[in-house]
Amino acid sequence: MDKVDLLQSLKEKKFSKNILDAFSKIPRENFVPKEVKNNAYEDTALPIGMGQTISQPYTIAVMLSELQLKKGQKVLEIGSGCGYVLALISEIIGKGGKVFGMEIVGELATKSKENLEDYKNIKVFHKSGFQGFPDKAPFDRILLSAACRDIPEALFSQLKVGGILVAPKGSRFEQGIVSIRRKSETEFEHLKNIPGFVFVPFIEE
Repeated sequence: MDKVDLLQSLKEKKFSKNILDAFSKIPRENFVPKEVKNNAYEDTALPIGMGQTISQPYTIAVMLSELQLKKGQKVLEIGSGCGYVLALISEIIGKGGKVFGMEIVGELATKSKENLEDYKNIKVFHKSGFQGFPDKAPFDRILLSAACRDIPEALFSQLKVGGILVAPKGSRFEQGIVSIRRKSETEFEHLKNIPGFVFVPFIEE
């Protein structure tokens, strides 16, 4: 499968134009190790070292769709890995938006900073995302890109009212992608749970 095939596959699955445009503009091959560059546009997860993966494009597209991203938003991704999803988010929210990535694996945090050096609205931090990022909160959107049995409680208070959190939640070997909206200071609304996904586990420390 090449880039054209992948984009056609995502188009057939009815993803929005802004998501398709982001996948078209961001070169996935720049975010994977050289030994798997030939497979960069396969619709599958690929190893990026340190026991971590870059998610399947279809899975990423589902998560981006559930985030309901808009221009100018402030977005946090926890478990940002090689930086590919940060780049896609940046493309969708535009130069007026801000994207923050938190990555606990030092080698990946360093590599992703190199991958993203031309993106002025993305900042990557080498730190645990278990407590979220209170110094930069509140956020319009929060994306958790690693599997958790329970979404860390601290993240909910860091969402703006009207903001959306998306996370893979479930057992070690299968999760559903859940989306939750903050309706008010005290109320949260579960929007959706899409079953049938497998993510690397969330590393707390």
